[in-house]
Amino acid sequence: MISPLEDTSFEIVRLSPDNAELLHRLADDVFDEPVRADRLAAYLAEPGHIMLVALSGGIVVGQCAAVLHRHPDKVTELYLDEVGVTPAMQRNGIGRALVESMLGIGRELGCGEAWVGTEPDNLPARGLYESLDLHLDETGTFVMYAYRL
Repeated sequence: MISPLEDTSFEIVRLSPDNAELLHRLADDVFDEPVRADRLAAYLAEPGHIMLVALSGGIVVGQCAAVLHRHPDKVTELYLDEVGVTPAMQRNGIGRALVESMLGIGRELGCGEAWVGTEPDNLPARGLYESLDLHLDETGTFVMYAYRL
């Protein structure tokens, strides 16, 4: 991993197979696990998968991944799957810019809704989402079941 620069300026770039090598210069803790080339290629090959990265000095310091969900009986949705910013660059507007950019892409693609989930105790994420006027589902707690395949 690479340490980010002291400069806090950044730009948002949509990742594609043509620029996937940007992830070769990756700051610490932008992703939960190491990025594997085969998984990245498969992700980017899917037309409904979208990934944005934040670059500072040529180093990836943040990322936002989303999946487009089309339904036969509902409006198209954009699921924000992950948002990550290297700890050294947090609280500089990178997460907000990534999410706002992703929501803009969702609007361009005709999505009527976007959604994101997080752990109840992840206060920084909850603060970010609430500052963007994303509304907490007040009907109860979010429950997710996972089945390991």
